[in-house]
Amino acid sequence: MDLLYFVLLTSALIFIHESGHFVAAKTFGVKVITFSIGFGPKILRLRGRETEYCLALLPFGGFVKMLEEAKGVDTIVPEDRKRTFESQALWRRIVIVLAGPAMNVFFPVVLYSSVFLGDRTLLPPTIGVAIPGKPAGGKLMAGDKLLTMEGAPISSWNDIHGHIASHAGRPLHIEVLRDGKTVGVDVTPYDDVVANDMDVDEHVGKLGIVASFPQAVLGIPRIDSPAYRSGLRTFDRITAINGKPIDRFVDLVDRLSQNHGEALVVAYLRPIPVSVAGGLCDVAVMEPGVATLTPSLGDGPPPLDEDARAADVLQRTGIEPSDMYVAYVPEESSEWKAGLRAGDRITKLDGQDQLYWQSMENQLVRGASEMHELAWTRAGMPMAGRFQLRKEQWEDEYAQHYERFVFRTTNWVPNAPDDLIPNPHRFLYAVERGVEETVNVARFIGIGLVRILQGRVSLTTVSGPITMYDVAGQAGAKGTTYFVWAMAVISINLGLVNLLPIPVLDGGHLFFLAIEAIQKKPLSLRARELSSLVGMSILVLLMLLAFKNDVERRWDVIAAQIREIFS
Repeated sequence: MDLLYFVLLTSALIFIHESGHFVAAKTFGVKVITFSIGFGPKILRLRGRETEYCLALLPFGGFVKMLEEAKGVDTIVPEDRKRTFESQALWRRIVIVLAGPAMNVFFPVVLYSSVFLGDRTLLPPTIGVAIPGKPAGGKLMAGDKLLTMEGAPISSWNDIHGHIASHAGRPLHIEVLRDGKTVGVDVTPYDDVVANDMDVDEHVGKLGIVASFPQAVLGIPRIDSPAYRSGLRTFDRITAINGKPIDRFVDLVDRLSQNHGEALVVAYLRPIPVSVAGGLCDVAVMEPGVATLTPSLGDGPPPLDEDARAADVLQRTGIEPSDMYVAYVPEESSEWKAGLRAGDRITKLDGQDQLYWQSMENQLVRGASEMHELAWTRAGMPMAGRFQLRKEQWEDEYAQHYERFVFRTTNWVPNAPDDLIPNPHRFLYAVERGVEETVNVARFIGIGLVRILQGRVSLTTVSGPITMYDVAGQAGAKGTTYFVWAMAVISINLGLVNLLPIPVLDGGHLFFLAIEAIQKKPLSLRARELSSLVGMSILVLLMLLAFKNDVERRWDVIAAQIREIFS
């Protein structure tokens, strides 16, 4: 099957590429003599009115042979003089040459769009968390439904990112639906610098909002609280109160804030650690339980503000979100050696109050190589310790060296199931996402090519047909979506590589045409022949390099197969 997937992938991409040249040539009236998919012996030939269509044995390329007079190999009758490639205006020849790579870049838009067309439902534009300490904190609230941004209507969560990302450091006017009323909010996204794998810093605007609502998982900071005395514990997930289901923590806060000291029957699920396969892995089994919780009396009516309600519930019940509670600390990690344990509630990092786990991790990463001071409470008792993030170093299969600092301690805040909404504009949505994904992949591959030329990325990353064979087989085995995704990435790669200014590639032909445009006459035939010879030599060397890299990466597998054959 791997061979079938490989042939299908390469043949499809070659067909798309050569079809670009073919259609452009036909559009301008150029006579096409041969349209071939593959090289080597012909296994299928179809004769058209003036073009021979061929399928060759080796699916490693293809070609469109047009009528040319410069090489002197084609017999040209007088009526075909104006149908040669050379007789076309310069801009037409540029279009014909450019059409192949352009098709390889346009084709992924179609592929990606076909995948995104399957998104029949989307996340609603409702805020699940407004992160404290971020621009959204105190201005936007959990449960706010975003209606417009800068006057542009918002129909789903997918519409939000672009508006926020492009407004880094600039005020953004948002209209939200809150408690049945339309409220206007002015907020300025902060400028977040994101470094990708190619050492390119991207400036992205962020507000500090999260789509999904956290489940009703408890954090209980004090052992003298009503919640603890009732038998509830940190990481208990509340499922119902007085028989009425509870999914989200915000719903739990609403229910508890309306309580006036009456006893509540609380059903919960408690994670019980279990060692599986003799300690091979650790899992948690959710054990059901019931507790009777009696919140203390409040001083007045329930607060209207979300933060005030949460503070009121914490004061009267001893219940808060589980976000800042430690769920797992690896033994012998730097955090463990500092004294941190599962169940502890982190309160400060380097003297700064911590209200949201992800923000704390971001702060740690920014000061990755520094010694950090962490403060936490355990059963209400304050504790502190110093630690430094662990540095991990590794090399990938391409011998590229990587290193990063990691905070291996984790929390546990599962998300509540989202009520998805129908995708109102499936086709438009699919095309927009398809274009966006194609641009992102093309940009990443383009930067990678530049980094290779700069020497900042090793030549060992260059891959050849063996890697493509593996990718095609693995993607095909995973399903149609993965195969389409792999085909799109390889198609973009093929299109951009073909634009390199190497003679015999399309980029080399474009380079010759650029010289012709500058000096007002074509490059001499001798110069083109010598350049093509040099280009072919470069291409062969690149192919040998790619083949060597492929073999080195898979040498263990190849050697094992050879031993199996001869044994």
